[in-house]
Amino acid sequence: MTDEIKPCQSCGKKEQWRSDFPVEWEGDNYVSRREMVKFLTLGSMVMVAANWIMAFSSRFLRRGSKKVQLLGSSSDLPANSYMLFRYPTAQDPCIAVRTADGKLVAYSQVCTHLSCAVVYNKSENDLFCPCHNGRFSLDQGAPISGPPTRALPRVTLEERNGRIYATEREA
Repeated sequence: MTDEIKPCQSCGKKEQWRSDFPVEWEGDNYVSRREMVKFLTLGSMVMVAANWIMAFSSRFLRRGSKKVQLLGSSSDLPANSYMLFRYPTAQDPCIAVRTADGKLVAYSQVCTHLSCAVVYNKSENDLFCPCHNGRFSLDQGAPISGPPTRALPRVTLEERNGRIYATEREA
């Protein structure tokens, strides 16, 4: 491109903007609408495929690897008492409760509202979050009152030969 200012073809005036914005139009890469739509479609298809692969792997590939962890003896957890443990990793606090009728339940100890620790409330027979007065039922882990709106993740427990084992944690 030359430095001289060319006259406008319609009015004959000098086009000052060409010197202010020196773009070589011939060297500019032009992308047509068709190429842009093709790029967006292929990109979207790749993203959908990646999401399906992640969903498949998290749903089916991890199922076979259950971690079984010994929590203790059945005598360590009498009726109307609780036990704290960590499952499946050392960063996941959980709480196991044996109700008055002998039923054994366990949940994540992390409140679903703001991640405070929930504790067993023997007088009300529920799980209590002291940060914002949230309450969860012992049967389902569902919120009863307070700000929490989601249930606590359940931990599956098995009692065999006088011992308590944690076998699976639901999301």
